[in-house]
Amino acid sequence: MAIKRMDHIGVVVEDLAAAKAFYFELGMELVGETTVSGAWVEGVSGLPGVVADISFLRTPDGHGQLELTTYRTPLASTLEPSAPPNTLGLRNLMFVVDDVHDTVDRLRAHGGELVGTIEEYEPSLYFCYLRGPQGVIIALASERDS
Repeated sequence: MAIKRMDHIGVVVEDLAAAKAFYFELGMELVGETTVSGAWVEGVSGLPGVVADISFLRTPDGHGQLELTTYRTPLASTLEPSAPPNTLGLRNLMFVVDDVHDTVDRLRAHGGELVGTIEEYEPSLYFCYLRGPQGVIIALASERDS
């Protein structure tokens, strides 16, 4: 058996509208939205009485997708808010953007905070980590103008 493709990354958020605004500012597009509940989602998640609102977003090239989920019941919990980049497990989502500096400025208006600083990687690339909704680290890279 072989993997056919990676379909999406799921991120659980408290404020779905604010998270969507953050990722829309980054350039992602809405694919669809739904609310899930009932026996099938209870069985999959192992959460009795689960009700969740879900928004699917995709990158402009159509290849990358993000599932943003907020739980009405049971309420989501956090074990390690604002975990540092070296914490074991899923740590960041990487996006290549037109201009790292401009993107950081725009995402700050939606609660984005630099983890460190914007750095030049080799002579041709700017790179940074920015903390987004629910503390998820967004890695950003852009080519440096010559």
